[in-house]
Amino acid sequence: MEKLYTTKATATGGRVGHVKSADGALDVDVRVPKEMGGAAGTYLNPETLFAGGYAACFDSALNHIARLEKVTVGTTTVTADVSIGKKEDGGFTLAVVLEVEIPGVDRAVAEELTKKAHAVCPYSNATKGNIDVQLIVK
Repeated sequence: MEKLYTTKATATGGRVGHVKSADGALDVDVRVPKEMGGAAGTYLNPETLFAGGYAACFDSALNHIARLEKVTVGTTTVTADVSIGKKEDGGFTLAVVLEVEIPGVDRAVAEELTKKAHAVCPYSNATKGNIDVQLIVK
């Protein structure tokens, strides 16, 4: 792999702790979600951070593909729905649903752009064969 960019973040305290990037851009407390036994309230957690990163990365890949294909699109939107669940062996796994909106093109073009974006997105490549990722073109 030819490295284009490297970043670094450190977590302390796990799911009831703090995450900070080396450059200070990310500097947040994380908590266990209420659904997993945490306190009520609005807190960040690893799944929220993953959802935000995946959505932004996929949207960028989508626009990259549209430019390469010379397809004019409106402002695209990608929503990542990330779930954590128990595996039969006692471990945990993630599942992702990506909801993709591409204004300005017909459904067939939107589906093709989404499929191609999924092939180049670093998050999609990292999760391929590891977790269930479902694509929904709206």
